[in-house]
Amino acid sequence: MPPNPTDALLLHERDDRGVHRISLNAPQRFNLLSEAMLAALQKALDDVEADKQARVVVVGAVGKAFCAGHDLKEMRAQPDPAYYQALFARCTQVMLSIRRLEVPVVARVQGLATAAGCQLVAQCDLAVAAREATFGVNGIDVGLFCATPSVALSRNVLPKQAMEMLLTGDFISAQEAVARGLVNRVVQAEQLDAEVERLVERLLSKPREALAMGKALFYRQLETGIESAYQLAGQSMACNMVHAVAQEGVQAFIEKREPAWRN
Repeated sequence: MPPNPTDALLLHERDDRGVHRISLNAPQRFNLLSEAMLAALQKALDDVEADKQARVVVVGAVGKAFCAGHDLKEMRAQPDPAYYQALFARCTQVMLSIRRLEVPVVARVQGLATAAGCQLVAQCDLAVAAREATFGVNGIDVGLFCATPSVALSRNVLPKQAMEMLLTGDFISAQEAVARGLVNRVVQAEQLDAEVERLVERLLSKPREALAMGKALFYRQLETGIESAYQLAGQSMACNMVHAVAQEGVQAFIEKREPAWRN
């Protein structure tokens, strides 16, 4: 699909390889997850889900900040528990939509990612960050514990590291983020797009069907006990093994040739 107008809250384009690039586009407001931004992001993710030829999604942002979290001014203007619950439910739906997509979702983080912005990075399957990027869950600084961001954060980094970030509001550098497991790679800002593209190319070189089955299983088994996890994993492996892409891949390995799906 063609890019949206430059004044749109969200830019969404798809190339002929099936790579969707979704960019938050409110740089003057630090790409806050306002109600309108959440709605735009949800629509973009729904469009990706409907695209059966989609292969990879890259979530990025325009400007100096990746995302500074929820719009506190918008929230403060409506001090109603029902409104807040509905708002956080919409944000949760966006986060779960990322997990439920069949294709890998890569965060391209060029700058500040805080609160729900840090949550967005943590919720993506993979993340590449510029050295200048910083990460935090600093709602506690205004008396608001970052409860919903803690769900994704605690599934990326170790519990005590997550708790320190949540309880103190302190930010960590991109280098600390990669050491803690929040992001996969850190590069100089001028190399960010090239590094994201290298990762995208690696994903495109793998069969879509195997990636889809693997992503679904990976998250399902994380949320269950070890015995159930192994049962789910065994079922997934069996289904994957009888699929045409694995049959061809194994046969190609035996015959010492490239599998047909790489050609």
